[in-house]
Amino acid sequence: MSNHSKKPTIIFDMDGTLLDLAYDDFIWNHLLPIRYAETHQCTIEQSKNTLFDFYQEHNHTLNWYSSRFWTAKVGVDVLAMQIEYKDKVKKREGCLELLNYLKDNDYPIWLATNADAAGLKFKLEKTHLAKYFDVIVSSETIGHAKEFIEFWEILAKQHPFDAETSYFIDDTEKVLNGAKKFGIKNLFSISQPSSDNAPRTEFAYPMLNNLTDLIEHLEQAEEREKYA
Repeated sequence: MSNHSKKPTIIFDMDGTLLDLAYDDFIWNHLLPIRYAETHQCTIEQSKNTLFDFYQEHNHTLNWYSSRFWTAKVGVDVLAMQIEYKDKVKKREGCLELLNYLKDNDYPIWLATNADAAGLKFKLEKTHLAKYFDVIVSSETIGHAKEFIEFWEILAKQHPFDAETSYFIDDTEKVLNGAKKFGIKNLFSISQPSSDNAPRTEFAYPMLNNLTDLIEHLEQAEEREKYA
Protein backbone atom coordinates (compact mmCIF):
# COMPACT_ATOMS: atom_id res chain seq x y z
CA MET A 1 0.00 0.00 0.00
CA SER A 2 1.41 3.39 -0.99
CA ASN A 3 2.22 6.02 1.65
CA HIS A 4 1.93 8.68 -1.05
CA SER A 5 -0.73 10.69 0.78
CA LYS A 6 1.25 10.61 4.05
CA LYS A 7 4.44 12.05 2.63
CA PRO A 8 4.95 15.84 2.45
CA THR A 9 4.43 17.42 -0.94
CA ILE A 10 7.69 18.53 -2.61
CA ILE A 11 7.18 21.58 -4.84
CA PHE A 12 9.91 22.56 -7.28
CA ASP A 13 10.61 25.65 -9.29
CA MET A 14 11.93 24.87 -12.79
CA ASP A 15 14.49 27.40 -14.13
CA GLY A 16 17.48 27.81 -11.84
CA THR A 17 16.28 24.97 -9.61
CA LEU A 18 15.82 21.79 -11.63
CA LEU A 19 17.20 23.34 -14.83
CA ASP A 20 20.42 25.28 -15.27
CA LEU A 21 19.70 29.02 -15.42
CA ALA A 22 22.66 29.45 -17.79
CA TYR A 23 20.27 28.82 -20.69
CA ASP A 24 17.95 31.66 -19.67
CA ASP A 25 20.88 33.97 -19.01
CA PHE A 26 22.14 33.24 -22.53
CA ILE A 27 18.74 33.93 -24.11
CA TRP A 28 17.94 37.16 -22.28
CA ASN A 29 21.34 38.70 -21.63
CA HIS A 30 23.29 37.61 -24.72
CA LEU A 31 21.09 36.52 -27.61
CA LEU A 32 18.13 38.89 -27.29
CA PRO A 33 20.33 42.03 -27.24
CA ILE A 34 21.90 40.84 -30.51
CA ARG A 35 18.54 40.09 -32.13
CA TYR A 36 17.05 43.36 -30.88
CA ALA A 37 19.99 45.34 -32.28
CA GLU A 38 19.64 43.59 -35.65
CA THR A 39 15.88 44.18 -35.75
CA HIS A 40 16.01 47.85 -34.73
CA GLN A 41 19.33 48.70 -36.37
CA CYS A 42 20.98 50.00 -33.24
CA THR A 43 24.24 49.21 -31.46
CA ILE A 44 24.57 46.35 -28.98
CA GLU A 45 25.14 48.91 -26.22
CA GLN A 46 21.92 50.75 -27.12
CA SER A 47 20.11 47.43 -27.30
CA LYS A 48 21.33 46.32 -23.87
CA ASN A 49 20.41 49.67 -22.31
CA THR A 50 16.90 49.58 -23.79
CA LEU A 51 16.33 45.97 -22.74
CA PHE A 52 17.70 46.68 -19.26
CA ASP A 53 15.09 49.42 -18.82
CA PHE A 54 12.37 47.04 -20.04
CA TYR A 55 13.59 44.33 -17.66
CA GLN A 56 13.60 46.70 -14.70
CA GLU A 57 10.09 47.88 -15.51
CA HIS A 58 8.53 44.42 -15.72
CA ASN A 59 10.64 42.31 -13.35
CA HIS A 60 8.58 40.05 -11.04
CA THR A 61 5.35 40.63 -12.98
CA LEU A 62 3.46 38.14 -15.14
CA ASN A 63 4.63 40.07 -18.20
CA TRP A 64 8.23 39.31 -17.23
CA TYR A 65 7.58 35.61 -17.80
CA SER A 66 5.45 35.91 -20.96
CA SER A 67 7.03 35.16 -24.34
CA ARG A 68 3.99 36.71 -26.03
CA PHE A 69 4.47 39.95 -24.11
CA TRP A 70 8.16 40.18 -24.95
CA THR A 71 7.59 39.36 -28.60
CA ALA A 72 5.18 42.30 -28.84
CA LYS A 73 7.40 44.54 -26.71
CA VAL A 74 10.72 44.03 -28.51
CA GLY A 75 9.67 43.01 -32.01
CA VAL A 76 11.55 39.70 -31.85
CA ASP A 77 9.82 36.30 -31.74
CA VAL A 78 11.08 35.36 -28.30
CA LEU A 79 9.52 31.89 -28.15
CA ALA A 80 10.94 30.94 -31.55
CA MET A 81 14.33 32.24 -30.41
CA GLN A 82 14.19 30.09 -27.28
CA ILE A 83 13.19 26.99 -29.21
CA GLU A 84 15.94 27.65 -31.75
CA TYR A 85 18.47 27.17 -28.95
CA LYS A 86 16.57 24.50 -26.99
CA ASP A 87 19.62 22.21 -27.08
CA LYS A 88 21.19 24.54 -24.52
CA VAL A 89 18.47 23.62 -21.99
CA LYS A 90 20.18 21.42 -19.38
CA LYS A 91 19.08 19.69 -16.21
CA ARG A 92 21.05 20.65 -13.12
CA GLU A 93 23.36 18.03 -11.66
CA GLY A 94 21.49 15.66 -9.36
CA CYS A 95 18.10 16.50 -10.86
CA LEU A 96 17.21 12.99 -12.01
CA GLU A 97 18.77 11.36 -8.96
CA LEU A 98 16.61 13.48 -6.65
CA LEU A 99 13.41 13.06 -8.66
CA ASN A 100 13.90 9.29 -8.86
CA TYR A 101 14.48 9.13 -5.11
CA LEU A 102 11.27 11.08 -4.44
CA LYS A 103 9.31 8.94 -6.89
CA ASP A 104 10.66 5.69 -5.44
CA ASN A 105 9.79 6.84 -1.92
CA ASP A 106 6.23 7.93 -2.74
CA TYR A 107 6.61 11.68 -2.28
CA PRO A 108 4.06 13.79 -4.19
CA ILE A 109 6.17 15.86 -6.61
CA TRP A 110 4.87 19.15 -8.00
CA LEU A 111 6.28 21.65 -10.46
CA ALA A 112 5.30 25.29 -9.92
CA THR A 113 6.93 27.64 -12.39
CA ASN A 114 6.65 31.24 -13.50
CA ALA A 115 7.53 30.14 -17.03
CA ASP A 116 4.61 30.71 -19.37
CA ALA A 117 2.73 27.72 -20.77
CA ALA A 118 4.61 27.76 -24.09
CA GLY A 119 8.04 27.93 -22.43
CA LEU A 120 7.06 25.24 -19.95
CA LYS A 121 5.88 22.95 -22.74
CA PHE A 122 9.04 22.99 -24.83
CA LYS A 123 11.33 22.66 -21.80
CA LEU A 124 9.44 19.64 -20.50
CA GLU A 125 9.54 18.10 -23.96
CA LYS A 126 13.28 18.72 -24.18
CA THR A 127 14.11 17.38 -20.70
CA HIS A 128 11.50 14.57 -20.48
CA LEU A 129 10.73 15.57 -16.88
CA ALA A 130 6.93 15.73 -17.04
CA LYS A 131 6.53 12.07 -16.03
CA TYR A 132 7.87 12.80 -12.55
CA PHE A 133 5.25 15.35 -11.53
CA ASP A 134 1.83 14.79 -10.00
CA VAL A 135 0.93 18.46 -10.52
CA ILE A 136 2.39 20.89 -13.08
CA VAL A 137 1.31 24.53 -12.93
CA SER A 138 2.40 27.76 -14.61
CA SER A 139 1.78 31.18 -13.09
CA GLU A 140 0.26 32.14 -16.45
CA THR A 141 -2.64 29.74 -15.83
CA ILE A 142 -2.95 30.83 -12.17
CA GLY A 143 -3.05 34.51 -13.11
CA HIS A 144 -0.44 35.66 -10.59
CA ALA A 145 3.33 35.27 -10.36
CA LYS A 146 4.73 33.10 -7.57
CA GLU A 147 6.11 36.22 -5.88
CA PHE A 148 2.57 37.02 -4.73
CA ILE A 149 0.50 35.24 -2.10
CA GLU A 150 -2.44 35.10 -4.51
CA PHE A 151 -0.58 32.51 -6.57
CA TRP A 152 -0.35 30.20 -3.58
CA GLU A 153 -3.91 30.81 -2.45
CA ILE A 154 -5.27 29.86 -5.87
CA LEU A 155 -2.90 26.89 -6.19
CA ALA A 156 -4.05 25.55 -2.82
CA LYS A 157 -7.69 25.85 -3.88
CA GLN A 158 -7.04 24.02 -7.14
CA HIS A 159 -4.67 21.44 -5.65
CA PRO A 160 -4.95 21.29 -1.84
CA PHE A 161 -1.69 20.72 0.04
CA ASP A 162 -0.44 21.10 3.61
CA ALA A 163 1.72 24.23 3.80
CA GLU A 164 3.00 23.18 7.24
CA THR A 165 4.64 20.00 5.99
CA SER A 166 5.30 20.72 2.30
CA TYR A 167 8.70 21.66 0.89
CA PHE A 168 9.29 24.36 -1.71
CA ILE A 169 12.58 24.80 -3.54
CA ASP A 170 13.21 27.93 -5.64
CA ASP A 171 16.23 30.03 -6.63
CA THR A 172 14.53 33.46 -6.21
CA GLU A 173 14.22 35.23 -2.85
CA LYS A 174 11.07 37.17 -3.71
CA VAL A 175 9.34 33.95 -4.76
CA LEU A 176 10.34 32.26 -1.52
CA ASN A 177 9.04 35.31 0.36
CA GLY A 178 5.66 34.86 -1.30
CA ALA A 179 5.57 31.19 -0.33
CA LYS A 180 6.59 32.06 3.23
CA LYS A 181 3.83 34.65 3.47
CA PHE A 182 1.34 31.97 2.44
CA GLY A 183 2.61 29.72 5.20
CA ILE A 184 4.96 27.19 3.61
CA LYS A 185 7.45 26.28 6.32
CA ASN A 186 10.13 24.22 4.61
CA LEU A 187 11.80 26.60 2.17
CA PHE A 188 15.07 26.00 0.35
CA SER A 189 17.02 27.82 -2.32
CA ILE A 190 19.84 26.90 -4.69
CA SER A 191 23.44 27.99 -4.18
CA GLN A 192 24.32 28.03 -7.90
CA PRO A 193 21.25 28.52 -10.12
CA SER A 194 23.45 29.13 -13.20
CA SER A 195 26.55 27.09 -13.97
CA ASP A 196 27.97 30.20 -15.63
CA ASN A 197 28.01 32.11 -12.34
CA ALA A 198 29.85 31.49 -9.09
CA PRO A 199 27.88 29.93 -6.22
CA ARG A 200 26.19 32.34 -3.82
CA THR A 201 27.83 32.62 -0.43
CA GLU A 202 24.92 34.26 1.40
CA PHE A 203 21.17 34.05 1.00
CA ALA A 204 18.05 34.67 3.05
CA TYR A 205 17.05 30.99 2.94
CA PRO A 206 18.92 27.69 3.40
CA MET A 207 20.69 26.76 0.17
CA LEU A 208 21.18 23.39 -1.44
CA ASN A 209 24.69 23.07 -2.85
CA ASN A 210 23.51 20.00 -4.74
CA LEU A 211 19.90 19.06 -5.43
CA THR A 212 20.46 15.69 -3.76
CA ASP A 213 21.24 17.50 -0.48
CA LEU A 214 17.47 17.66 -0.06
CA ILE A 215 17.39 13.90 0.50
CA GLU A 216 19.24 14.24 3.80
CA HIS A 217 16.78 16.90 4.99
CA LEU A 218 13.83 14.64 4.13
CA GLU A 219 15.37 11.60 5.81
CA GLN A 220 16.09 13.61 8.95
CA ALA A 221 12.50 14.86 8.99
CA GLU A 222 11.24 11.28 8.67
CA GLU A 223 13.39 10.24 11.63
CA ARG A 224 12.03 13.10 13.74
CA GLU A 225 8.50 12.11 12.76
CA LYS A 226 9.06 8.57 14.06
CA TYR A 227 9.78 9.87 17.54
CA ALA A 228 7.31 12.76 17.59
